[in-house]
Amino acid sequence: MNKLLSGPILPPETISRSARNLPVAKLVEIALQQKEGILTSTGALRVATGRYTGRSPHDKFFVDRKSIRRHIWWENNNKVTQEQAATLLQRLQNYLKQKDVFVFDGFVGADPTYRLPIRVITELAWQNLFAHQLFRRPNNKELKELRPEFTIIAVPGFLSQPALDGTNSEAVVLLDLEQRWVVIGGTSYAGEIKKAVFTIMNYLLPQQDILSMHCSANVGRTGDVALFFGLSGTGKTTLSADEERYLIGDDEHGWSDHGIFNFEGGCYAKTIELSRKNEPQIWDAIRFGSVLENVIVDSNTREADYDNDSLTENTRAAYPLEHIPAAVASGTGDHPRSIMFLTADAFGVLPPIAKLSTEQAMYHFISGYTSKLAGTERGITEPQATFSTCFGAPFLPLPPTVYARLLADRIAKHKTNVFLVNTGWSGGPYGVGERISLDYTRAMVRAAIDGRLNNVPFERDPIFNLAIPAHCPGVPAEILKPAATWADKDKYQQTALKLAARFNDNIKKFNVSPDILAAGPNGGN
Repeated sequence: MNKLLSGPILPPETISRSARNLPVAKLVEIALQQKEGILTSTGALRVATGRYTGRSPHDKFFVDRKSIRRHIWWENNNKVTQEQAATLLQRLQNYLKQKDVFVFDGFVGADPTYRLPIRVITELAWQNLFAHQLFRRPNNKELKELRPEFTIIAVPGFLSQPALDGTNSEAVVLLDLEQRWVVIGGTSYAGEIKKAVFTIMNYLLPQQDILSMHCSANVGRTGDVALFFGLSGTGKTTLSADEERYLIGDDEHGWSDHGIFNFEGGCYAKTIELSRKNEPQIWDAIRFGSVLENVIVDSNTREADYDNDSLTENTRAAYPLEHIPAAVASGTGDHPRSIMFLTADAFGVLPPIAKLSTEQAMYHFISGYTSKLAGTERGITEPQATFSTCFGAPFLPLPPTVYARLLADRIAKHKTNVFLVNTGWSGGPYGVGERISLDYTRAMVRAAIDGRLNNVPFERDPIFNLAIPAHCPGVPAEILKPAATWADKDKYQQTALKLAARFNDNIKKFNVSPDILAAGPNGGN
């Protein structure tokens, strides 16, 4: 038995009252009985997460223990003492004495060599359904033999007390990497469960010389794997769900000597402005067994209104990979031939696609530039420029150079092509310009992946030092050059120079080699 469940975390009476590994239909039935949500016209379970409709990164903490202290990137992560954690766990135990809970046992990681057995314990049935659909589900034999190595407890009704716990608010995501447990309290936003587990993998795998990545992945008919790095809202899920290719996974992967492998068994897609025309695979995946978070639903027809952002722009759909007809069942693939770094540039000055040298790939991976989009985190109401190293700083327990070195080694070893793709604005900044057409972005990405850009002439951007293709099939030539899309060329120059300066100020925080430093923007020189 998991020592955490026989030890101090859960009282025995709670364990005996737990509903373990229930099937999807039963979890939906219980969620409806307990009025946790409603069914939509497509059969998906719609729920509302209350005050917290996005992640709360300032409420995430590690228990400070000697065994992990020298490994953690403390400039990026919060901590509490062991005594504070013990106080919180005691109150949690008392809280759970009055509760029935739901248990999901499964895996993180499609490669059996590196997968992590986990147990997810939830207060709400719909959260357990989320875990069932997002993580990898064991078969009957595996379930009987499964011994969880990490336990995640999600209890929205349990509130943190900052004065006692050393936390910042009533919400808390507390990870103990030595004792191998996570407590998520005060918030029912399911993304906290998903990203807490991702954080665990980002701690464990690099210590086994495996790169953990915040990226989606797909594969073509010839076995050519492509990766899409980017923060939430930049297009990882949308661009990887391509009818011309097979989906390996939409968000989190590892890269070992065997190739790549998906951490998860499902997808967690943003649904704001979702349409069947632009994203048919995601649209059709939202059916019975799926969970819709904070999507507005018509009270009579029960049809989802994906254009309605009255609760949040961070509306979400969680569904299993098998809801995507072209999903790769194994969750694995060969070493990638192509990598796309996705950025939603709110300033509207980065090119929609540029090819990167190895040094530029390291520069932009460490930089991780994008714009935080509205609703992804609390307090974000419009896009904000941000640098999130490795395209996933909130989930990185280790220093970014650890992940950067692993990526550089693999790019060099497997001769992987790397592109920077701007899925953000063109013709002006947010509020003035327009979001780059998804059709154009798809055309550029497909051309990069299938090699149609290999023999195209490239022009050097004088400010950002990027190689921009002179032409791309299916894309107007003027779209490829940001300056050409702006009516006010002087304003473009001023805005681009300001962003270039921000790039170079940000990279100074990291101890990078001179060749990587030289690969960044040169400010027009």
